[in-house]
Amino acid sequence: MPAPLRIGVLGLTHDHVWEHLHDVRASADTRLVAVADPHQALLGRAEAEFHCRPYSNPGTMLDCEELDAVYIFSDNAAGPELTEMATSRRLHVLVEKPMAADLAGAERMLADARAANVRLLVNWPFAWWPQMQHALKLAADGAIGNIWQVRYRAAHAGPRELGCSEYFCDWLYDPKRNGRGGAFMDYCCYGALLARTVLGMPSSVTAVARRLVKQDIAVEDNGLLIMNYPNAIAVSEGSWTQIGKLSAYMTMIYGTTGTLMLEPRIGGRLLLATEDQPEGVAVDVPELPPHLASATAHFVHCIRTGEASLPMCNPQACRDTQAILEAGLDAATTSTSVSL
Repeated sequence: MPAPLRIGVLGLTHDHVWEHLHDVRASADTRLVAVADPHQALLGRAEAEFHCRPYSNPGTMLDCEELDAVYIFSDNAAGPELTEMATSRRLHVLVEKPMAADLAGAERMLADARAANVRLLVNWPFAWWPQMQHALKLAADGAIGNIWQVRYRAAHAGPRELGCSEYFCDWLYDPKRNGRGGAFMDYCCYGALLARTVLGMPSSVTAVARRLVKQDIAVEDNGLLIMNYPNAIAVSEGSWTQIGKLSAYMTMIYGTTGTLMLEPRIGGRLLLATEDQPEGVAVDVPELPPHLASATAHFVHCIRTGEASLPMCNPQACRDTQAILEAGLDAATTSTSVSL
């Protein structure tokens, strides 16, 4: 049996990090060695819960520890520099979505990983939904004909209202560290990736990014991104002001012979509607194989086998997603359509 991959963590300010540290600890294929972050409270939590060595400086951690790979859970803007630090030491990298704060940062990360010949994967929480993976397979296999629209809505009442930590909120509400905005970068990124995965790159985008409700923040609290294709349209919605969970995280894929709907908040169902079954019927969703069931398991699998990652985690697709988001922010700023 291969030795466990030795994992170091760069950044603890993204709240998603804790569930992944639990996965690393629970896996026989990984061993959490050390974490680095400037916040002593976060280091203390990591040390107490996961018995790893804490460092306040990422360079010191990378110089002192023998590692095989790193997880990056910092603010979006710090991702490129931390990736360069890791890849220059020939370490594989798993980074939290959306990858970077801007397109230039994403391209820098992609180039650094390629130059070092190491794996770079991007974690997207919805990539590990069994119903999402099965819906994408059905769509790719032609189960609903030619795809003419994709729609995704990510929404909640806001980071603070959701209970995000002060460290997470501190940079989510900072347009420089998040990426030229708030809810648009945080939540419209999901639908942009979904569209890129199903339909490829759009020819142009239009968008709206506005602060509609929250007057105590300096960034937009709602965003709408429309992606135009020669024979299709994709829509991505992001909201930090929605009350309740109705419609939140709903995924729709429309084809010429059927419609797929994912209901993650209602039992994780996948529904298929056709002309014969217009009300929709539940689709049996197979259990995911272990190497497709979590970011940690998939990361280990890709490193050890050399196999391609899930399309949603592929760094080129995520770089393209960053390009779509940047064009969307340009479109929202200028109230024009921006060509890609």
